[in-house]
Amino acid sequence: MRIEKIVSKALEQTGNDRYLLSAAISQRVKQLQNGAEVLIDADIKNEELTDIALREIAEGLLEIEKD
Repeated sequence: MRIEKIVSKALEQTGNDRYLLSAAISQRVKQLQNGAEVLIDADIKNEELTDIALREIAEGLLEIEKD
């Protein structure tokens, strides 16, 4: 899937809030760095953690708190 579509789907999960998406990606990257289980089929050794986090959010696998 093209990155534009992934970003668009991820933005839908955050109510089109780019700041919230950025914060969610950052938080998920920290979780992955600390050993959290990857929720998608990804090669953690060869993919950037930000890309993995973005794809997880886009697929709706993480709950994003909207204030």
